[in-house]
This record gives sequence, structure tokens and C-alpha cells, in this order.
Amino acid sequence: MSEKALRVLTCGDVYGKLDVLFNRVRAIQKKSGQFDLLLCVGSFFGTSPESQALWEDYKSGAKKAPIQTYILGANNQETVNHFVDVDGCELTTNITYLGRKGVFTGASGLQIAYLSGIESRSEPAPAYCFSAKDIQSLKLSLTSNSKFKGVDILLTSPWPKEVWNYGNVPGEINLKQCGSSLVSNLASNLKPRYHFAALEGENYERLPYRNHFVLQESAQHVSRFIALASIGNPAKKKCIYAFSIVPMCVMDSTELVKQPQDVTENPYRKSEKDTPKSKGSGAEEEEEPTQQFFFDLSKQHGKKRPSDGIGRQQFQKKQPRKHPQPTGPCWFCLASPEVEKHLVVSIGDNCYVALAKGGLISDHVLILPVGHYQSMVDLSSEVIEEVEKYKNALRKFFRTKGKRYVMFERNYKSQHMQLQVVPLPLQCCTTEDIKETFIVQAQEQNIELLEIPEHTDIKQIVQPGTPYFYVELDSGEKLFHRIKKNFPLEFGREVLASEAMLNIPTRAHWKECKSSPAEEESLAKSFRGDFEQFDFSLQD
Repeated sequence: MSEKALRVLTCGDVYGKLDVLFNRVRAIQKKSGQFDLLLCVGSFFGTSPESQALWEDYKSGAKKAPIQTYILGANNQETVNHFVDVDGCELTTNITYLGRKGVFTGASGLQIAYLSGIESRSEPAPAYCFSAKDIQSLKLSLTSNSKFKGVDILLTSPWPKEVWNYGNVPGEINLKQCGSSLVSNLASNLKPRYHFAALEGENYERLPYRNHFVLQESAQHVSRFIALASIGNPAKKKCIYAFSIVPMCVMDSTELVKQPQDVTENPYRKSEKDTPKSKGSGAEEEEEPTQQFFFDLSKQHGKKRPSDGIGRQQFQKKQPRKHPQPTGPCWFCLASPEVEKHLVVSIGDNCYVALAKGGLISDHVLILPVGHYQSMVDLSSEVIEEVEKYKNALRKFFRTKGKRYVMFERNYKSQHMQLQVVPLPLQCCTTEDIKETFIVQAQEQNIELLEIPEHTDIKQIVQPGTPYFYVELDSGEKLFHRIKKNFPLEFGREVLASEAMLNIPTRAHWKECKSSPAEEESLAKSFRGDFEQFDFSLQD
């Protein structure tokens, strides 16, 4: 990231649980380093006598927020008394009320637009509500400038109405009742790079969406909407979001408008011409002739795949196009004679899964492309699509075993992409524990491991050929390090083998974990049988 990048925390409804929030922030900063600011959306204050007494401790200075905190105004009549100045003010040390509506621009140039309260259902609007006039006023204060491109961050308490159009749909939400159409209008006009909201008690991260008409307008930056659950919620839904951001005003324009692979149409534009164009128009490439691969796999691997009569299975896969081939020997290209075929457990059209040679544990596997690709950044769209299918299948499979997985890739001193997938028992650690362990152990070795937005493709961050180390958790959270010089080759394994995780430090290096071919074949056969019901490659 650039030197001008800011590290930002955002959180959902606090409901007066100030100690819970700030203790969590202290823990995050202790393990991940200092953040520049905390942005709170939704309801900050509670209504109980206990929450009121706790606020008095902060107000008097007996307790202090550990980070500069910015909050939105009231969403109900009961908490209006906390916000005496509608234009915003410092409520106590390190806690500032932004105001009813407006734009906050920091010294770095980061531009944060904010709107307090909920949508009014009557006129005149109550003190804790906003109206169409407020929206219009806030829009004009920004869009009247001919150079306006958008804001870095938009903070509202309600969700925007129908933000899920053309994208992933949130779960456990009444779609008919959820959201404000006025907030949708505001988001459509302000084009925030990040839009945060709360009030629904749910964590929802929408796929990024476009702010321009393809082929009709110049490319613009994408927007990401993220709703956060409430602090201390019993279901442990995600309530704090950490990210780094370079202010739009100092970004290179080509970097700013890069489009992630999973970008969708704008959810707020529903006219006919905005409907996503169907893929595949025009002449398609003809399929290459069928390729055949033969593997020493155990009998009855797939019901539809007959034995060739000599105890070997014939796997026949149609390839959409010819796979890239290496210029020399490669241990991981599927058609290569160097591949240890007895370790293979599943084969798709573009990817395959195999047990790791010298795995940390018996069900440590790799997702690999069939053809010769150096890293995730080099993969074509159809290969990436199948990688995602295998991720989802393995996630479901490991959950039935009472495990969660962590994945990592090292694109450094390697010639063929290997996505390492290591399952960990659910009782061993939480996803947050895994993330923090990686960050802490990285800091101990002077490795800057940054969290990147969940729906950001690493193709947005690095160019093909750039060395990097990448971690992805089964929650979708991602960590990234751009390798500049010497990097410990077994870092990913060392973290997972450490006392804080699996506590098997002697297995940190794969060469110390070798098994005989017979043992490997037995482990692969066992994994293959267990995984079969989740293996999409076996389905017609």
C-alpha cells in the first residue's frame, strides 16, 4: 500500500456497550498495529441505566476511547438528548459526533460523507430522522462541483433500499421492509468507494458494483456496500471491519478505476438499458479435442466412470481450450510425467485437488490448475471459477468434519500455482484467532501482512509476475503481503504449525513430514472416498 494509506476500523450498532467495543479495538491494535480512526454506524448509545452510567464514565474522563472515534446521531427519540449540536461536536475525549449530515475531510484528503438518523415517515421530520430535503442538500453540496468523482466513504445508519439488485442477496433479512430509498438515492449520486450501514443486526458484504455505463461512459471506481452486525451480538456475526484506503484525491486514476473480476451492475439503476448484458455473445472459441488423463486411482471412484479392466481408472475431461504448458519439467502440471498421480483426489475441467506432499496433517490438500499457471493472478476466468467451486466444496466437506480451513499461496520461488488448504478443528481456534496469529507472527519477522476487502480480487493489487504471499480464511477475509526481497518459504506452514495453532512445530517443513508412497496412496484413497459426495466433478 502507498505511504498515504489510512488504516480504518468501522463498526455496527454499539447500543451503549462501550467497554465491549473499545476492549475489542485495543485487542485488534495490540495484535495488528495502530489504526487511524474508528467509524461507528447505527445506534451508538443505549437506553438502559447501565449504558447511561457507563457513558458518564467516558464523559467524565474516568475512561477513554483508545482511538479517534466518529459516530452518527440518534435513530430514536430516547437517545436524542446525547446530540445537542446538530452540526456535530466532540462529545468527550476521542469521541466525536459528526453531525446530522455533511462531509468530513481529513488532513490526508480522505473524504467521508455522513447522514445521521432514519428515514422520516412524516412531516415535519422528528429530530432523529432525515427527509428528502436533507438528501438533496447533501447531494448538491458535493455534486455541484464539476470535478466531483465520488466520496471515499459514506456512513449511514439504514441500509440503502434494494442494494442487493444484480448482486448477492443477504440472508435472514426481510427484503420488502429493509432499507431506505432515500439512502439509495444518496449512494447512487455520491458514488462512495465504501458505504457502511447497520441497524439490521446482520453482516452483509455486497459484491462491488459499477458507477458507469459500460461502453457508454469512461470507467469509474467501483463501490462496495458493507453492513455490520451489532457489537457483542451473541451469534458472533461480524461487527467490526478493518481496511486500508488511499484517499481518492491522491490515487493514480488508472489504479482508482480498476474493475474487480466480481463487479456487478449498479443496483440503483433498473432501467432497461442498465440490465446486465448476457455473457457469451458473438462467436465462441471451438472446443479443443478431448484430452485424456490416466491415474492410479482406487476402484469405484465415480459411478459414471468405468474401470479400464486392469484396475486403473480412465478420467476423461473435455477442456474448454488448450491448457498452457510449461517449457520444462513441472511437478504440478497434470499432464506432466513428474506429477505424483497417486496423490490426486479430484479432477475438474481446469483444476484438480491433490493431497499435499509432506502435508502438515493428513487432510492438508492443494488446489492446482491443470495447465501451467504461475499464480492466482495469472489464472483465466474459467480457471478462477473452478477454483471457487473447489473452495466451496472443501468448505462444506470440512464443516461436516467439524473443521474450518485456512488457505494460503506463496508466489515466490515457485513455478506452478499451489493453493494450500489446511483444515483446523473448530474448537482449536476461531477465524479471528487464525487471522491475528498470522498478523502477529508476520510482524515478528518484519512482514507487512495487510487485510484487504473480502470481495477484492488480488489482480487489483498486483500485476502478473509480482511476488506475493496471500492468505484467505473460510469467512472470506483476506491477508496480503507484497514480497520485495527475502521471504521465509515455509512461513504459511510455520504459522499453522505453531503453538498458537496446531502445536506441531516439528512439521513446519514438508521435507520433515514425508510418508511412504503406500501410506500416501492410502490417505488419498480415504480422502477421496469421504469427499466424493461434495465433489462437483463427479456430477453429470
